[in-house]
Amino acid sequence: MSRFLFALLLLPTLAVAAPLRVISLSPHTTELAYEAGLGDNLIAVSAHSDYPPEALELEQVANYRGINIERVVTLKPDLVLAWKGGNPDKELAKLERLGIEVFYSNPHSLYDAADNIEKLGKWSADPSVAKARADAVRKELAAIEASQQGKVKVPYFYQLSDSPLLTNNGEHWPQPLFSLCGGENIFASSAAPYPQVNIEQIVVKAPQAIFYPAANTQVPQSWEKWQDFVPAVKNHAIFAITGDWLNRPTPRALKAVKQICAALDSVRSDLGH
Repeated sequence: MSRFLFALLLLPTLAVAAPLRVISLSPHTTELAYEAGLGDNLIAVSAHSDYPPEALELEQVANYRGINIERVVTLKPDLVLAWKGGNPDKELAKLERLGIEVFYSNPHSLYDAADNIEKLGKWSADPSVAKARADAVRKELAAIEASQQGKVKVPYFYQLSDSPLLTNNGEHWPQPLFSLCGGENIFASSAAPYPQVNIEQIVVKAPQAIFYPAANTQVPQSWEKWQDFVPAVKNHAIFAITGDWLNRPTPRALKAVKQICAALDSVRSDLGH
C-alpha cells in the first residue's frame, strides 16, 4: 500500500450534511419557496399547491380543514412554511413545541412577498439567488409605482364571488394590487375583511370599473339590467383578471397588476382623463 493511500485511510471521515427538508402549508408559501431556491428541498405541500407544476408531484399534508400533524412529524422536516392567519394557530404551535422551526408568511403587499423570498433564501444552497429574485420584484414594483404617478383615481368594485356577492375591504388581499394601479375600492372602509354586499349598495357607490377573478367554473354576476344605474356597466368596463395571478401574494401577482393597470388606463381614457 502506498504511503499516500495509507494517509488517506487515516483521515477522519467527513460527514456529508443531509439536504434541508422543507414542508409548505399553503399554496403561496409553496410558490415563495421555489422563488427562493428551495424547490428541491420541498418534501410535502398543501392542497392547491399547483405552481410551479412540479409542486403537484409532492405529497399533500394540509388543506382548508387543517394540518395532518402526524404525517408532518413523520416526515421529519427541518423547516415548515406556514401562512400566518391561514393555517390553524394551535396546530402550528404544536409543531413548534415539537422542536420544528416554523417560518410565518402573511404578505400584505408584493414588497412583503419580496422580503419573504429574501428571508427564505438563507436556508437555500445559494442565498444570492433569492436576493436577486427579490430585488427584481422590488424593481418592477418601483417601476409600476412611477408609471402611475399623477393618474386619476378610479372607483372600482371587486367581485370576489357571485353567490353570495362578496368583495374585500381596503386592508385585505388583493387590495394592494389595485392600489398600485390607482384603483379606489368602493368598499374600502367596510369593517368586515370580506363583506357580503348587495346590488343596491353598488348602485349608490357608482363604480367606474368592475373586476372579477377569471376561472373556468366561475360565471360573474349578470350586470346587464343595471347598465342604467352603474357607470361601469353602462361603459362596458367589466374586466376579468386571471385568478391564479390575482389571489396569491407571490411574484406572479405582478402579471395581475399589469392587467389591472391596463384596464384602469382604458377607463381613464374613456372618461377623458
